[in-house]
Amino acid sequence: MGDIAVEATGVSKRFRLYHERNQSLKAAFMRGGRAKFDEFWALQDVDLQIPTGKTFGLIGHNGSGKSTLLKCLAGILVPDRGSIGVHGRVSALLELGAGFHPELSGRDNVYLNGSILGMSRKQIDRSFDEIVDFAGLETFIDTPVKNYSSGMYVRLGFSVAINVDPEILMVDEVLAVGDEAFQRKCMEKFADFREQGRTVVVVSHALSTMRTMCDEVAWLDHGKLLEVGHPRDLVDAYVGRSHEDRVETEPPEGGEQAGHGARWGSGEVTIRSVELLDGDQPVSQVATGQRMTFRMHWKAKKPVEEPVFGIAVHTLDGVHVTGPNTRDVELSTGTLDGEGWLDLHVPRLMLTSGTYELTAAVFDRSVAHAFDHREKLLRFDVTPGTPRDQNGVISLGGSWEIQAQVDSSA
Repeated sequence: MGDIAVEATGVSKRFRLYHERNQSLKAAFMRGGRAKFDEFWALQDVDLQIPTGKTFGLIGHNGSGKSTLLKCLAGILVPDRGSIGVHGRVSALLELGAGFHPELSGRDNVYLNGSILGMSRKQIDRSFDEIVDFAGLETFIDTPVKNYSSGMYVRLGFSVAINVDPEILMVDEVLAVGDEAFQRKCMEKFADFREQGRTVVVVSHALSTMRTMCDEVAWLDHGKLLEVGHPRDLVDAYVGRSHEDRVETEPPEGGEQAGHGARWGSGEVTIRSVELLDGDQPVSQVATGQRMTFRMHWKAKKPVEEPVFGIAVHTLDGVHVTGPNTRDVELSTGTLDGEGWLDLHVPRLMLTSGTYELTAAVFDRSVAHAFDHREKLLRFDVTPGTPRDQNGVISLGGSWEIQAQVDSSA
């Protein structure tokens, strides 16, 4: 068993979904003492082995059972069927601020949380400065944590968890709230853990991170384990299956395409909808390296001279990938009146596979005044194509060449 850090055998976990609860003795009597509920199996016969010293990821849609499985592996939940074997000292960071008392200061919560995780006071004393330094909370360590932001919460909680000196670290999604600098420190810490032969089990929806961070991933779907394998292969397969048909239907006359972000502007020119086109065909997914077109449908209530159109593409976790506009390429849009559309032709889309969100906007010629700004107006998917780069969010599209140096003196 020395090569296996965590093992799950036939693990199943059941929850009760109540339709009505007995809120009083009268209600209990009227129902014969029984409250109505359905059984929901969050996990079904999961068999899994996590190797020692590896970074292991769990992927799947919301409700697939990832967090339930992680809590079972950490000993927080007890399976209804099956068994779990853990070979090593475990530290788990599964919920934001778990174990923190909001009225206590950060300092007091370090000692409280550390003791919950099994550290003695002397151990916490020795590690205290390192914990605070990693979290970057020297200025706020004596402030009650109820006044902390969500990012400060998770930084402190994660810092305590990793300084328990665990052999197995389990982390559930909460790292997504940290800022870029903190996430970079976490990745470096994970790399240190791997070099030291420790095991990390992580749940995350940040698929690009899972590709680069994990040695292996397990794919869960509706409580069942579908497959365990290489991160690149499984993440690509997961993205392909979870792709949703996001093609917007043509808005009704006078209507606008529905978005799910903020919108503002004075309204002289509005963006009615945005389409993703493969040739003349609207699509909701394209492949890396594919030729495609972004089409913005606009409507002007009155003549407007030289408006500036632009788009911004972001990853789902908020990384700004690109933001082209018509002013930067010195395109004259003329005087707009009535309705029409504007196309941005992309000869090769160099985004790597994943899901992206598009924001569209139209400004006056000075780009100081917004006629219409629509955040997260369109969500689209990019599937693996050519080139087949997997890391990051863009591909350079280059080619590799190797040349052996010839020793002329021979």
